[in-house]
Amino acid sequence: MRVGGAVVRELGTTVDEDARVEVDGRVVRPVRTHSYLVLHKPAGTMTTMRDPEGRRTVADLMRRAGVTARVVPVGRLDYDTSGVLLLTDDGALANVLTHPRFGVEKTYRATVRGRLDAAAVATIRDGVRLEETRAAPAQLRVVATRRDVSLVDVTIHEGRNRQVRRMFDVVDHPVLALVRMRFGPIALGELPPGAIRAATPREVAALHRIASAASEDEAS
Repeated sequence: MRVGGAVVRELGTTVDEDARVEVDGRVVRPVRTHSYLVLHKPAGTMTTMRDPEGRRTVADLMRRAGVTARVVPVGRLDYDTSGVLLLTDDGALANVLTHPRFGVEKTYRATVRGRLDAAAVATIRDGVRLEETRAAPAQLRVVATRRDVSLVDVTIHEGRNRQVRRMFDVVDHPVLALVRMRFGPIALGELPPGAIRAATPREVAALHRIASAASEDEAS
């Protein structure tokens, strides 16, 4: 065996992952695997690996859970929004999932002030005019209503800053609480706040189908 052109004669020799390795004259490349983790980010947590103001971050949750993989969040959730957050070291996949061109679906459950009337629902579904642009049409389902609040599920394909909250501000129904229930094929399910689990093989395969479709779209 040769590493970087030099013959290796000692067992247990450490090899850098980028080194050129040859066995019997043929180049051998290491099998690289990635980590895909699902976190239920609690409200009051920064979607960053560190925070200069000392607030709790997803890195703190990872340390508490004993996660040693060098993963980072895919996209972000606002400080006061909870819900499903994908963590991975697969940079190519993360770029696809966060690129606005590919419009990965994100479903949120929002508790909003007041009872939504038909006009407010239609405005959200048709696409709300925000300060900088018009938001794309969203799917909206009223789950329940009480005297002074409504519980709604809203699905968007964009990821503008505080988009869901700003959409409901436009129709005068401010968001009181917001939970992301789904990110693409990854569902929050019964995962408790602050807990982390490995993505299932089915979820990982679905993520890679999204990436594959994106690659085909770019090539066409």
